[in-house]
Amino acid sequence: MDNSAPSDVTRRTLLQAAVGAPAVAAAASVTSAALGAGTAEAAGGRRDPDVPRFTLAVLPDTQYLIDEGGSDPEPVREALRYAVRSRDERNIVFLAHLGDVTEHGTETEMRTAEHVFRSIHRRLPYSVLAGNHDVSGDDQRGDTPYLRTFGPRRFAGMPTYRGSSPDGYHSAHVLRGGGREWLLLALDWRVTEHGIAWAQRTLDRHSTLPTILTTHDFVWGDDEGGAHLSGHGRHLWDGLVRRNDQIFLTLSGHYWPPGRTTLTNDHGNPVHAHITNYQDRYYGGAGMLRLYSFDLARGCVDVETISPWLLAKQAERRTPLEAETVELTGDVDRFTVEIDFEARFAGFAPPVVPPARPAEAVLVPGTVAYWRFDGSGLAGGADGSPVPSGAVARDLSGHGNDLTVQRLHSSGPGVLTFSAEHHETQPAHASLRFDGGKNPDRGAVLRTGPDAPLNSMTFERGYTIETFLKLPEPFEGDHAWMGILSWEGRAGDAGKTSGWSPEEPTCSLNLSGERFLQFVVYPTDVDADPTSWSHALPVGRWTHVAVVNDGRHTVVYVDGSRIARNAAERSRGITTLGKPFALGGTQFAGKFGQGFYGWLGDTRITARPLDPAQFLPATRTR
Repeated sequence: MDNSAPSDVTRRTLLQAAVGAPAVAAAASVTSAALGAGTAEAAGGRRDPDVPRFTLAVLPDTQYLIDEGGSDPEPVREALRYAVRSRDERNIVFLAHLGDVTEHGTETEMRTAEHVFRSIHRRLPYSVLAGNHDVSGDDQRGDTPYLRTFGPRRFAGMPTYRGSSPDGYHSAHVLRGGGREWLLLALDWRVTEHGIAWAQRTLDRHSTLPTILTTHDFVWGDDEGGAHLSGHGRHLWDGLVRRNDQIFLTLSGHYWPPGRTTLTNDHGNPVHAHITNYQDRYYGGAGMLRLYSFDLARGCVDVETISPWLLAKQAERRTPLEAETVELTGDVDRFTVEIDFEARFAGFAPPVVPPARPAEAVLVPGTVAYWRFDGSGLAGGADGSPVPSGAVARDLSGHGNDLTVQRLHSSGPGVLTFSAEHHETQPAHASLRFDGGKNPDRGAVLRTGPDAPLNSMTFERGYTIETFLKLPEPFEGDHAWMGILSWEGRAGDAGKTSGWSPEEPTCSLNLSGERFLQFVVYPTDVDADPTSWSHALPVGRWTHVAVVNDGRHTVVYVDGSRIARNAAERSRGITTLGKPFALGGTQFAGKFGQGFYGWLGDTRITARPLDPAQFLPATRTR
């Protein structure tokens, strides 16, 4: 493009490309014989479509580098080669060109562009859309050299391709990354009502897919890094984008400088609109490539902008202009967009929560106790209703380690309530909400009876203790060193005198003031208290915790990941004194103080070490 404000669009010179046969006929031919019908794109490489991080490569206006009047297409060719070379390392699943492939849209320039794109064809799926320097008029323009080069025939063999509009100027592609599918629409630079109708039909056919819309002209950037709808952008926004909640990201070129904004659609959700174009920079943009790295685990998209052509040059050989252009790190070139993907896509693709699993499905060999709070183990009440004191949570392993509800310090009914909340992979779809605290101490615990077998088990051959927990957000009040679960009884009464205090229990899982998990145990074989510590647990999010002992050492896992601060000391078994096991609190000097503050879900104790693949979130069959 030639840079100007959106109001000057009508003054832009639109170079007329050659017009010949009708669009449908044009789509049946392609410049290179290597792109014949039926050619299948080789997937190649070692990409993993299910890991939570993947990359979309974006190539903006390349017109100054593909100009028969005198230019150099090598930076574009190197950008494409880089995308292919980096496909495994960066898990690049697709490349999208944003239009203005060429300067004049002539047959000669399109032949050059076709030759350049051979370096990527069959090696990485991609899309190309028309800009105003490739074509003139709107999407009903008929045949052009662009359409004969980058029409439907070119993409037909790609596994991502899902079809084109009847005129051939719009295309749809389904990508797979992060364990799900994504729709990418590549729309012409001037979309008519015919094009909008086709795009709507495409969205309707893929109604559960989050969608990225690419087009040449959607927003223009200001000098402060912001972006604003252009005239054509307003046409697309009102006619298509705002009413389709699936569209969460739009990528466009045409104007400079780069910029970005966040719009709000008719569903009250954000739509991120980015403009990227560097043709005004050194060497016609030097083949700048923008990389959108989606990270579903972190809930964000990391964006960076590089020139692979300049990166390929030895650093000491780069000129000053090359050195300052090799990578762009301004606020509009390198940034992170935070997206809660699950929440953002819930309106059209609600998350699929695994169904509840019966107790017998998770009673792995060696299970000595298993409690859940969905009615099968504890007589249920309505969400938010108090759990009666004296209520019994049955041990579903069948070993008689039932838990009885006890309120502490004359606490009121609200310190323990039924809850429908649960970890998405928890076998039971229910939990208990504890509202413990101190100053004054309050809370509730669930305790085994005086004759429960668990009270005296020592686990000499190893053990696994698991629970699901969630800390409230906001995390209000002082809850330092609150107990999650424990065996009652003073360590001193067991002859353990070398630990932190003889008044602490022989085994407990607690939370420090910094929200670090603390698992402390007095083993049966030594007078010591090997202690493991986690990182600070997040608030407002369910967490699975597993403590695994193999008869020699103890390892704590959080959400299936081994923590760093596991005790190096040898540790065999748990010193127990025949006193109750408690869920929801930890004693000191034989007395409960504050109770737990948060949610506790399914809890299982197994008399052997389990592999993470056998933990409760993963357990499927006995």
